[in-house]
This record gives sequence, C-alpha cells and structure tokens, in this order.
Amino acid sequence: MSAATMKDNGAATTPRIALDAMGGDYAPGATVQGALEAVRTLDCHVLLVGDPQALEAELGKHNGIATRITIVPSEGMITEDDHPAQALRSKPRASILVANQLVKQGEADAVVSMGSTGATMASATMVLGTLPGLDRPCLGGPFLGLAPNTVVVDMGSNIDCRPSLMLGFGVMGSVFAHHYLKIEQPRVGLLSVGAEESKGNRQVREAFPLFKASSLNFVGNLEGMDFFTDKADVIVCDGFVGNVIMKFTEGLGTTLAGYLKNMLSDKLPPGELGSLADKMWEVNNLAKRMGGPLFGVQGAVVIGHGASGPESVAGAIDTARKCVEIRLVENMRAELEALETASPTS
Repeated sequence: MSAATMKDNGAATTPRIALDAMGGDYAPGATVQGALEAVRTLDCHVLLVGDPQALEAELGKHNGIATRITIVPSEGMITEDDHPAQALRSKPRASILVANQLVKQGEADAVVSMGSTGATMASATMVLGTLPGLDRPCLGGPFLGLAPNTVVVDMGSNIDCRPSLMLGFGVMGSVFAHHYLKIEQPRVGLLSVGAEESKGNRQVREAFPLFKASSLNFVGNLEGMDFFTDKADVIVCDGFVGNVIMKFTEGLGTTLAGYLKNMLSDKLPPGELGSLADKMWEVNNLAKRMGGPLFGVQGAVVIGHGASGPESVAGAIDTARKCVEIRLVENMRAELEALETASPTS
C-alpha cells in the first residue's frame, strides 16, 4: 500500500512517521526491527524509506510485512563521509531526501533518521524550509539521562551564532519544554563561565540583554555544573560548545561503565556478573543522547544516534510521534512570529 493510499483511506489520524531506513551504523537491520517494535507498541504508521529489496529481506526475518508498515522506494543513501550539500545534488533520490519530501507532500507527518546529522539537517532545511524569523535550524532536547528534563540547545548544528539566533534557540527550547515535557513557564538560561551578567565571551554578553528583554522566563547565566543543579529547564549555547559537551558526556558514560565493571567484576560471585553487565549498560545510557528533534524547520524531524539499536530507533519514532501529537512545529512557529514582532534583531 502506498503512502498516498494510506492517507486517502482515512488512516491519516494515526501519526505517519517516515523513517530513513538506510541511515545509521546498523541499518537496515536495526531500523526495520525498531520500526516493527514501534508499530507493535505505539499508535503510529511507519513508512520505511529505502531500497525495497533490502527492506523486504529484513521484514522477512520477522514473519513478513507487519500491518502499519509501508515501504517507500528510494535510491542510495548519504553517508557520514559525504559532503551534505554535494550529496543532496548528486543523490536526489537518497533515502533522507525522499523521507523529507513525504512530509513536504503531506504523505507523512514526521521524519526520523539515524543517518548523517549534516545530511538530515541540510535536506530538511532544503525541502521543508525554516520557520519564520529563523535563519538556521538547531539540534535540541534532553541528552543526559541524569537530567532527563533539561533541554539543551544547540547540540552541534550551528558552530557560530549571532546573539539573536541564540534567542530563537531559547524560544524553541522553551516551547519544547512546555509542550513536550509539560513544564509550566520553563526557566531558560545561557551557558557561560560565570553566573554574573558580565561573565562570558562577547557572544554570551551580547545575548544576555536580548534574553533579559524577551518574554522568556530567563534566569540568567549558568555554569557547566548547572546541568545537574535544576537551576534551569532550558540551557542555551552555540553548537560548538553544545556538541563538545554532548560528546564529552557520551565518552564519560562509556568510560565510566567500563571502569566500574573492571573494578567490581573480581569482587562479585560469578552468578552476579550478568546483573552487573546490565547495570553498567544503564550507567552508560545516563550520559548518552539517543535522539532528539531538529528545531526550526517546517516539519517534525528527529535525528537519532548513528549507533542506535532497534530500541533506540523505536524511541526516536515515539519522540517524532509525540512531536506531531502536541503540534510542536505549529507552536514554535507561533512563538517565533511573536518574538519577531516584539524583539529587535541583533
């Protein structure tokens, strides 16, 4: 059944998630298995975008094609080694482009990809466009298991940011925290090297008065330890800083899990080693980002971790489904339009 047929026969009330089934380190095996898990446990219809033969072969390993799964053919994929802009021109039928086009054409409600972050962002920006008042999209959302309700924006998509762009990040993070995490009047802070208004580099110092004059619930500057002190619900920084923090915590989680396992393994009886391994996996996940939304494009797009397994793929699909249900993009559009009317640019 085609995506168009599914739309016409009334199933459009169920969120339709276009999954870039060829993206990710373990695709298409992990993506197909994650999609099957999602449709078994969630109210969604998954459009598997990719090479039909490869996808049918993977589905065949799991007792055939499940209901609420549709294969949408594409040709080729964009890898981490490809330059995103060049690859978008040379591979016009790549899986991530086709997935975004499904949203543009109204045949899907959201996109999920575990593939190249750069390609996903570039294709979403090119196909869907950015929201009014925003030049560039940004990656955001919770990324620390130790702070599951703390939203960080940006996590790597914009290395250099104007202060006004960071204000837009703050607005989108606040909308996400309010509608997705159900936080009333989310507290928004700027990541800096000190709590005082005068602290920080030029970018942060110039952004501070913009945040202070905005309608955001701005709580001032925050320091690195404040990820764990519950001083803010949304922490805003540029993509350079955000990506360094994200990658540092991922590495810390993996290293800490290995260190604790080695330290404790010779102190436990053999029967308890399996339980220890499970606990170490939990420790690892306390500092690992599994996937989050791309803020600022005119469509719901979720970018997952390249090393995602089936469970994380299903989790990213669930995130996309929730973004559709709470009308996240529409709410962000309204808040950004209000910001553009009320605030001067800088």
